[in-house]
Amino acid sequence: MLGRADCACTHTPSRSDLISSEPVNHPTPAIVAQSAVHRLPRLVLILLCAAYVLPGFWGRAPWKSQDIEAFGYMLRLAHPSVGETINWLRPTLLGSADSNLALLPYWLGAGFIRLAPAGLEDIFARLPFIGMLIATLAATWYGVYALARHPAAQPVAFAFGGEAKPADYARAMADGGLLALMACLGLARLSHETTPALSQLCFAALLFFGLATLARHRLQSAVAITVGMLGLTLSGAPTLALWLGIGGSVICATAQPDPALRRLSMLDLGLLALICLLCITTAGALDLWRWRVVPHSMLDVHILGKLMLWFTWPAWPLALWSLWRWRGQLAQGWRYPHLGLPLWFVAMTVGATWFTGLSDRALLTSLPAVATLAALALPTLRRSLGALIDWFTLLFFSFCALTIWVVWLAMQTGTPAKPAANVARFAPEFVPTFSIGALALALAATMAWAALVKWRTGYHRAAIWKSLVLPASGATLCWLLLTTLWLPLLDYARSYAPMVQKVSRVTGPTRCLQYAGIGKAQGAALMVHAQVKLMPMQAPQNDCAWLVMDNTNRSLLSAKILSLGWMEEATVKRPTDNDETWVIFRPAKALSAPSDKPLN
Repeated sequence: MLGRADCACTHTPSRSDLISSEPVNHPTPAIVAQSAVHRLPRLVLILLCAAYVLPGFWGRAPWKSQDIEAFGYMLRLAHPSVGETINWLRPTLLGSADSNLALLPYWLGAGFIRLAPAGLEDIFARLPFIGMLIATLAATWYGVYALARHPAAQPVAFAFGGEAKPADYARAMADGGLLALMACLGLARLSHETTPALSQLCFAALLFFGLATLARHRLQSAVAITVGMLGLTLSGAPTLALWLGIGGSVICATAQPDPALRRLSMLDLGLLALICLLCITTAGALDLWRWRVVPHSMLDVHILGKLMLWFTWPAWPLALWSLWRWRGQLAQGWRYPHLGLPLWFVAMTVGATWFTGLSDRALLTSLPAVATLAALALPTLRRSLGALIDWFTLLFFSFCALTIWVVWLAMQTGTPAKPAANVARFAPEFVPTFSIGALALALAATMAWAALVKWRTGYHRAAIWKSLVLPASGATLCWLLLTTLWLPLLDYARSYAPMVQKVSRVTGPTRCLQYAGIGKAQGAALMVHAQVKLMPMQAPQNDCAWLVMDNTNRSLLSAKILSLGWMEEATVKRPTDNDETWVIFRPAKALSAPSDKPLN
């Protein structure tokens, strides 16, 4: 059974026999033997991260709606129309600027699009975002490692030796923190889209890493803090950058036990003041400050609670357990950065989520801190609780993987009939495709999951990160299966490509479309999938003789459309959303042929 062979678990020795009789200035609940901190094999960890990061970035069109909208901004910056002047400090789409005030992610995407061969723009645009997701995982690992090296986070010393060595213990905790981050359900989709949310996550993780290493590597941490705060500022979150940077630095400065080191921390705070001034100046010069507080009532607390429950699962139960077990230090959390720093990041990002409309994208930046708190639970877990986590994870992710396989089989063969009927009802007109490469990857991932389950149920040395291996691997398995076996279905359901194809069948080959009352994501979809130039609505023209409008705005614009000489030709519905309908108009009267005579 799961956990039966964990003979070297962290709680095997009794507390009275092993704890040294020397006085302890920081009560710690961690009792960890050296045998419990052997590190996760690096090759296994790298392969797991690659299996998580790469799927979802390849082989798909931009998805609705922030993904395609962000790509539209990048495309406009990289390839402006002939004679058009593009302002890189104020990217526009359909004539209006970005409401998120995010510049850096659009600059990065546009820069890589300019390097892309024709037809590969969307792939090249995703390259910097792949790098940002990798940087997020790496920054989280090193941040947890640095916090676990703090004396107050170390396990208690045994009376006769044998306790975990500081570096080995910190490395095992960092492995656990990285696994906890990858296991969070909310990370999967949002971290694979080319949106400002991913850049905010990346720079928040870099800022977290810089603050965590402030006491040990000052130059390195100064660079990380500067990049993190400036990156957050240029990614649309200048206020959050200031709150995280100032509060986190104060926590790290007050945590120094030596007065001499505390005086050095004051110098660090002076450097932080300069960084904050740089961020404020940059945000002011680029006009990035906006008051975007969304009012809420206390009745909306349950919405935030439900969002946090599923978005941070399964890390949040472990994080709460950490707060309970480390409650002896929690009362003075500002003195203990391994508790105070992640708590500050969680509090600020949850507050930002509340005041900006309960968006899961704002909550995304809290995941590295939540994963850190989850890692602190690992050296305090009882064997029975660890086994419960293993059993629940095994059943949950195995059931999810089986469901994905069954539905894929139904799409390919029509058997079982009920899942096939459900797919046909959800995505009418969808034609399944078969890919031997996707099948091979899915089979390899499933076999690796089976091997992992066999390893976890067998006899092996215990490690404090063992309870998070199955959650992280299960989340990676399901994400990989979704982005291989189900990718054609997801692409059909979440992209605008099928809808734009219907528009092209009505209009025929055209290089220009007029628009009225459509959103930025819809406009970006027409630019990307139809390869057309978009013009605001005016009278029909020979070189721009079709008009596309969102049906929701029809009643407001119908009189103006008729007065300009347009006539309805067809309506196009989104296959997986009947509430989204476009109306296509043609000229009410035949247009005169363009004159071949040169203008005098």
